[in-house]
Amino acid sequence: MTSAEVGLRGLRDGYRREVLRRALILGLAGVALLVLVALDLSLGPSGMTLREVGRALAAGPNGEDRMAATILWRLRMPQTAMGVAVGCCLGLAGLQMQTILDNSLASPFTLGFSAAAGFGAALAIMFGALFPIPGVIVVPVLAFTMTLLACVLVHLVARTRGATSEVLVLAGIAILFFFQSLQSLLQYLASPEVLQQIVFWLFGSLLKANWPAVAVTTGIFLVCLPLVTRDVWSLTALRLGEANAASLGLRVAALRYRAFTLVALLTAGAVSFVGTIGFVGLIAPHLARSLAGEDHRFSLPLAAVMGAVCLIGASVFGKLMSPGAVIPVGIITAVAGIPMLLVVILRKGSAAP
Repeated sequence: MTSAEVGLRGLRDGYRREVLRRALILGLAGVALLVLVALDLSLGPSGMTLREVGRALAAGPNGEDRMAATILWRLRMPQTAMGVAVGCCLGLAGLQMQTILDNSLASPFTLGFSAAAGFGAALAIMFGALFPIPGVIVVPVLAFTMTLLACVLVHLVARTRGATSEVLVLAGIAILFFFQSLQSLLQYLASPEVLQQIVFWLFGSLLKANWPAVAVTTGIFLVCLPLVTRDVWSLTALRLGEANAASLGLRVAALRYRAFTLVALLTAGAVSFVGTIGFVGLIAPHLARSLAGEDHRFSLPLAAVMGAVCLIGASVFGKLMSPGAVIPVGIITAVAGIPMLLVVILRKGSAAP
């Protein structure tokens, strides 16, 4: 065997070991998520042991212990399932945003989608009685509609000035401040009772989750996932730089259009039912990259899993801190995300020449 063949075999073996390592990390992240899900189901004002949770799960929603079945299947399971679905959506969207914008501080909220959803929800809470649909539906519908409107506005700006990362970021900042201003106007005009509802929605909470909402959010994630998976090699190539990706035949502008449209759908599906939840879409991609590298075959699913881990972990922490009155997860992720954001900024600064 020649030295070239020995070297080629060594490279092949090293690649296989790296693939196995990343697959193992993805599996361990899945196990960690399952553990957190079990803890989240066992915690709450009524209290249930892990054994009781297991029995209630095995018995199903029509088990003999009606109280345990009601608590688990009608109250806790929808909240936990929604937390997993929302975390996966935000993690997946966040990694796409950081890749197409080549900005480690980007997140699904960079393009103003969260502020648009907040304005839609505030609009529904204030004037929901004027819409010919039930109140429990009008909030997510208007939040989703305004998020897609923000996507269209950014898309129009990008088509006019070119879909570069700088143009997308600047357009997103403009859309962000525009919808935040509209939010502030509605809060100023709202009565104290309506203002309280708007503020609570903007906190971001899983308490109002139900099975239809879980089905919609999960459905959006499952629809977007294969579309994102189709571009894994293109997204990986884009990490080499826009010029290098273009030299490989990649249509960077078209990739950015597809990616931020999917980001809008994922973000709308995530925040339309549970409110604004920040930092998950920012931190989960960094965790995924630090563990799995830039290969999007592994970093994309890992970012989704880590987003769910962050959100369910915040839910568990909130229940442990205040068992009688659960703290909204949006507050916990914001408080926990601030030091993580500072770490990202400092690492970015230290890496600069």
